[in-house]
Amino acid sequence: MRPEMLTALSALAVAGVTAVGGITTAVIGRRQPRGQRRRDDFTAVTDRMEREITRQGERIDELEAETERDRERITAQDFAIRYLAGWARSLVGYMRAQHLEPPPPPQPVPDEVQPYLHDLTP
Repeated sequence: MRPEMLTALSALAVAGVTAVGGITTAVIGRRQPRGQRRRDDFTAVTDRMEREITRQGERIDELEAETERDRERITAQDFAIRYLAGWARSLVGYMRAQHLEPPPPPQPVPDEVQPYLHDLTP
């Protein structure tokens, strides 16, 4: 093999390696924006999830406050019902002590209420 041929083959090998390196660099360069897009997508999804979690937390706080208000209202209503039932019991007891019969309830007493008003109904 002559030296000119050896130089030409080595130049061809260098050109081939350079071409492969250029292609590899282009492929890697093309893939980086996708990776960046994936990171951007991950950031967008993470931000969206964080907003949704914050919204859900606020909604839970609202529901807890509403539940507390309902609980207070039910407690007040329970107290009022107990007061009225006690008052009605005392009136019925007073009427029976006077040998009078109290008037019947204005409507049929529901079965659910009977255990609580057993001394008011005949």
